[in-house]
Parts: sequence; C-alpha cells; structure tokens
Amino acid sequence: MNIWAKMITALRGGATEVGEAIVDTQALRILDQEVRDASEELHQSKDSLAAIIARQKLAEEKCQQLREQIEKHEGYASQALSKGEEGLALEVAQKIADLENQLRSEESMAQEFAASANQLREAVKQAEQNIKRLKQQVDTVKATENVQRAQAAVAERHSGSNSKLQTAMESLERIKEKQAQKSAQMKAATELAQETSEDHLQRKLEKAGIVSNGSSAQEILERLKQKK
Repeated sequence: MNIWAKMITALRGGATEVGEAIVDTQALRILDQEVRDASEELHQSKDSLAAIIARQKLAEEKCQQLREQIEKHEGYASQALSKGEEGLALEVAQKIADLENQLRSEESMAQEFAASANQLREAVKQAEQNIKRLKQQVDTVKATENVQRAQAAVAERHSGSNSKLQTAMESLERIKEKQAQKSAQMKAATELAQETSEDHLQRKLEKAGIVSNGSSAQEILERLKQKK
C-alpha cells in the first residue's frame, strides 16, 4: 500500500468517525424521525387496506347483483319453456351463462381482495404493535437520557462548587493571614513607639537631675551602714 492509499484510508476512517460522532449526538432526533417515518408508512398502509376493503365490498355487492339477475333470468327461462318458447328460453339461458361467468369472475376478485385485506390487516396490526413498543422504548430511552443529563449536570455543578468553595476558603485563609500579620505589625509598632517614648523621657529626666539612673552597689552599702 503506497502513501496515497494510506492517506485516503486515513481520511475515510476520519470521516467515518466524524459521521459516527454526529449520529451519536443526534441519536434521539434520528430515532424520533425514524418513528415518525414508520408511523407515516403505517398510515399509508391503513389507507391501502381501506381501499382494498372498499374494492372487496364492491365486488361482493356486484356478486349479489349478479346472483339476483341470474335468479330473475332463470324465472324468465322457466316461463318461456312453459309457454313453448324454447328459442326464447335458449336466449335467456345464454344470458344466464354470461351472468354466471361474470359472477365467477367477481367472486374470484372478491376472494382475492378478501385474502389481501386479511394479510394487510395482520401486517398493519403487527406494525401498530411494533411501533407502540418502539415508542415505549423511545420514551424510556429519553427518560434515561434526561436522568443521566441531570445527574451529569448535578455532578458537574457539585464538582464546580467544591472547586469554588476550596478557592474561597483559600482566599479567606490568605486574607486572615494578612490581617493577622498586619495586626501584629501594628501591635509591635505601638509597643516600639511606647518604649521609645519612655526611654527618651527617662533620659531627659536623668539629664535634668530629676530622677537617677538607678542605685549603684556602693550607694546601697552606704545606706545600709546608716541604718545600723
């Protein structure tokens, strides 16, 4: 296999995959259309059945009319014979023969129509049952599809909520950490300011001779001697 044949095969495979993907995504729509097509064909079959039944009834009515005519002409033939009109009776007999031939033809047609109607009636009945079952299965498939879609949406939202919640908690922790750090910095700055202010004031008082910078060991010893 040369390179061009391989490329053509690859393109055909890709086209097949794309076609299958389209069919999969549109499966329910295609299924609905197929059910509608089957229902339309069933409707046409019912129209055909109605037409065959109508022709069967017409043929049966024609047979009845022919039987009545045959019976009537048999009466004519009997009357002609009773009057000695054998020639006329023969003509009537020929008419009866023609009517009987027509009757046999119409009876054959009526039987064929009846047989066709029975077969088509059974086919229509079977098709109705099949379409009914198919529609029930389609409804089940649609319900399952809706449930799975809802479950997927819930799962996706739940996953998204967890992700967003985790992100929010992390943001909150960062904010709290920054606030704690800022609070500690402010406290340290306040303490430092206080310490700096007291030391500065102490140095000023010591320099002015108002307060001492603390007792030395020698001073404490002299004070103790004086107490004795």
